[in-house]
Amino acid sequence: MHSNVSLPRRLSPDDRVRLVSPASTPSRDGVAQGVATLEALGFKVELGRHVLDQHGYLAGADEDRLADINDALRDKGVRAVIATRGGKGAYRIANGLDFAALRTDPKPVVGFSETTNLHLAIWKHCRVPGIHGAPWNPEQFGQPTADSFRQALTTTDPVIVRASSHEVTVELTTHGSAEGILLGGNLDSIAGAAGWALPDLDGAILLIEDVEKGLGHIDRHLTRLINSGYLRGIRGVAVGQFTSFKEASGWTIIDVLRDRLSRIGVPVLGGLPIGHGERPIAIPVGTVAVLDCESKTLTVSTGVK
Repeated sequence: MHSNVSLPRRLSPDDRVRLVSPASTPSRDGVAQGVATLEALGFKVELGRHVLDQHGYLAGADEDRLADINDALRDKGVRAVIATRGGKGAYRIANGLDFAALRTDPKPVVGFSETTNLHLAIWKHCRVPGIHGAPWNPEQFGQPTADSFRQALTTTDPVIVRASSHEVTVELTTHGSAEGILLGGNLDSIAGAAGWALPDLDGAILLIEDVEKGLGHIDRHLTRLINSGYLRGIRGVAVGQFTSFKEASGWTIIDVLRDRLSRIGVPVLGGLPIGHGERPIAIPVGTVAVLDCESKTLTVSTGVK
């Protein structure tokens, strides 16, 4: 699993980056904030032609959203492709990405939530790392969050994420340590990718996070992954933020996660500020990571060179 990884070049000031909308339509204000954050870092920001299109809950027709991404992947001057938001719909176009262009000219695809579909498909076909994160601005999300985005794209320093006692999933932490390629992201997207975009997870550390779903959804997703054999051979589980979940019949999201994850029999590190909660941290996915339950840290190798 560690072989044949193609690291993109790290970004430098004046590099061109392009915003695309692979899933749902972003707000104009959200796009403007993203542009301002990226320009403050010195990047030259471009918008895909269909960034603000709308077709139901999608940011335009499938072929238009896909065309925007592939245009960016094929443009050798564009050094990063950044999703404006998540939502719904990236799963409809992930298998149409120009994987050959990305293998020839590796560049990071940046996003989280629904963008997990793209990260999984890219790893399956190209072994090019991505960035689970977004161009978060310091005024709204705090300086550590903003710094993590800059670090992930512009430096070769490893990213060290420390479990937070303020995250409810910290209760899930077990014992031990593990090393492997960090793969995953949004649990809903991981389970939905099983059978077509989900890569082989043997030897991987699985990253999971999610937001605002019923407890039964999480139960079904994890049960499907366990029973189908996709989690056979994983070395550890890194649990990020599970945000806005309501108790049901006396169970909480922690009860469901503990019940399912205990059946896998690998070290579990919870409490990681990664996902849809407050002050999330941007991290590479598709690079070697070390999960240490005793020090309560996840150390992720650089996703750029």
